[in-house]
Amino acid sequence: MSSSTTQTGTTTGGGPAEPSGPEIKNNGSATRLGDRIFRTLSVGSGIFISAIIGLIALFLVIQAVPSLLENEENFFTYSGPWTTDPGDMRFGILGLLYATLVVSFIALLLAMPISLGIAIFLTEYAPKRLVSPIAYVIDLLAAVPSIVYGLWGILVLGPALVPVNEWLVGNLGFLPFFQEPSQVTNMSTGGTMLTAGIVLAVMILPIITSVTREVFVQTPVGHREAALALGATKFEVVRVAVVPFGFSGYISGSMLGLGRALGETMALLLIISTAGPIDFNLMESGETFATKIANNAAEFDSPAKTGAYISAGLALFVLTFIVNSAARAVISGKKAK
Repeated sequence: MSSSTTQTGTTTGGGPAEPSGPEIKNNGSATRLGDRIFRTLSVGSGIFISAIIGLIALFLVIQAVPSLLENEENFFTYSGPWTTDPGDMRFGILGLLYATLVVSFIALLLAMPISLGIAIFLTEYAPKRLVSPIAYVIDLLAAVPSIVYGLWGILVLGPALVPVNEWLVGNLGFLPFFQEPSQVTNMSTGGTMLTAGIVLAVMILPIITSVTREVFVQTPVGHREAALALGATKFEVVRVAVVPFGFSGYISGSMLGLGRALGETMALLLIISTAGPIDFNLMESGETFATKIANNAAEFDSPAKTGAYISAGLALFVLTFIVNSAARAVISGKKAK
């Protein structure tokens, strides 16, 4: 009588064991040890990163709450000078939020269209022998330390923009963006919000360009050929096939650049590091969240003072989270169409 065979591939009668195959799940899919290890590592990595972010948020909240409770001003609307003496704490983020958003908006306004143009040129129009050198030079901008950008901004770009600033104030001073600044030194040094925004635009340019170019390259050949078969020109192929396909990547790259702009410290610390009014005048100076914290690091000598500046870091953390969430919502909405 022949021996019976078990489900694992071995015999019960002492015969030679056959190599066992992959385990079969109830749904019919096969799983192997390598798949299980990869799945475990992937899930663990996601949980680990989420836990790190959660711990950072918890640290910021624990450190900031005691100082926020002692604050005698409204944290969200106060824009006056900061006082961090225990017993008379007055601080708020309105001015910091304004300066951070203004310089970041200027940077995005300048960098996004330029990055889009460079990405389209490299993927659609540039000769193949020039694509790699040009892309390398652009990517190299990301390797420049931020303090070098700050020195370039205050020593080279700022003075070069002085005649431009004077012309804008003299000819377009009726606009709220180009009025005479309250700090006269801004006009002689070029240390203005406009200069800071231009420097940030150069800093985030390689990030947006690199991500956008990589997404545009992956446009399916069928999309391009379908547009060409309908008689579309090169420009129309880019407009109806390439850009719609890579829009989500373009937005993702822009949000990565915005995250860099929101948290930039050293470059802006050298260009704008003094408080300014909230009047939408690009000729003024200002303090961002990051420059405020860095400029007053010497005051971190007590939990109350430290907590006041950590509360600014907490606000920046929340702002970055909101921006990234909004970007994901835009991307998801575009994909759903």
